[in-house]
Amino acid sequence: MSLLWLKKKFTALELYTIDVIYGRRSGAGAALYGAFLQALSWLWSAHAQVRLWLYRHRLLHDQPLGCLVVVVGNLTVGGTGKTPVVEKFARALHDRGRNVAILSRGYKSKAPPLWQKWWFWLTHTEAPPPRIVSDGERVLLDSEQAGDEPYMLARNLPGVIVLVDKDRVKAGAFAIKKFGCDTLVLDDGFQYLPLKGRLNLLLVDKTNPFGNGHLLPRGILREPIKHLKRASYVFLTKSNGQRDPELEALIAKHNPGVDIIECAHRPQYLQRYGTVANDAGAREPLAFLKGRRVFAFSGIATPESFEKFLRDLGALVVGRERFLDHYRYDDEDLAELFELAREEGADCLVTTEKDAVRLPDGRAWPLPLFYLRLEIDIISGAADFDEAVGRICFPQSGSRPATG
Repeated sequence: MSLLWLKKKFTALELYTIDVIYGRRSGAGAALYGAFLQALSWLWSAHAQVRLWLYRHRLLHDQPLGCLVVVVGNLTVGGTGKTPVVEKFARALHDRGRNVAILSRGYKSKAPPLWQKWWFWLTHTEAPPPRIVSDGERVLLDSEQAGDEPYMLARNLPGVIVLVDKDRVKAGAFAIKKFGCDTLVLDDGFQYLPLKGRLNLLLVDKTNPFGNGHLLPRGILREPIKHLKRASYVFLTKSNGQRDPELEALIAKHNPGVDIIECAHRPQYLQRYGTVANDAGAREPLAFLKGRRVFAFSGIATPESFEKFLRDLGALVVGRERFLDHYRYDDEDLAELFELAREEGADCLVTTEKDAVRLPDGRAWPLPLFYLRLEIDIISGAADFDEAVGRICFPQSGSRPATG
């Protein structure tokens, strides 16, 4: 039994599970598997609620670090468009003179080898320091070592510290001591209770707010919908500008009076892969896609939204391939993708920025390969993102205080 065989079987199980969660499978087998997942989700729900109760009643203690802590997260797994929000928030805080560090757990990052951990434990009395993805001047780790999102943030945010560690209390203390940071942004930190946020910014995907309403693993919820009450502000992402009274009423039911800020992910330009991210000479305007035959591929939680962007921009999507979220591509994958694109007569291949950081580098591509750069625009709740940052993090005296 080879590792490759096991990997394929595990991938097939993941895909089948996703299909069951989203109701794409029918029959007795899918129904039985769904019932099994439901039983596990009850256990998950009990765990999530007991854990929160323990922190609320001070049986487990959070650890304040004496500086502004902004938590950006969601109730669901994947797909809310969190990374662009974290990026824009951190940039706005930095531009206003804050010394910002982003703290990430580094999901799917490659941990240091075991021998290195043992050697550190043998030769040091304290725990190993967090991995420094960016010291504010240089990007020090690649996407495999740092994780996709921390690497993207480090590459796009000069002047901002980016650290990776599962223990974000330790990472925050390190950021304060070593870099003099006065503002910590917890990336995907809504469920991280040991470090209490003064501000909890909860992101809700307006196109699919809470999935099928079930908790993991039967659904996509990490904790019950009623925990909306823990949010200081709610950001509705992927908004089309039209009101959703039902969703707004649900939010108000669990968190009366919470400010709701609607935002949309807007395509900005196409960046040629293999070039420096801020090299304007390697960019193409969005009009470049109009009428072009495009082969799209992605390994993200919601590939449909990415493919819709391409079609809305006038691209003729002649083929597409979807991979699991955080899938790390190898040379064989790329060779197959380019062959499929050639067979479909594609002019170019387009992927997401998040996927681009997981592609092999230093290759000669037979067709142009681009990634689509997205940024956040505020639609309602504030005139623009900078106003939202000012209102949230620099409130005037007498304004409604944000809750933790």
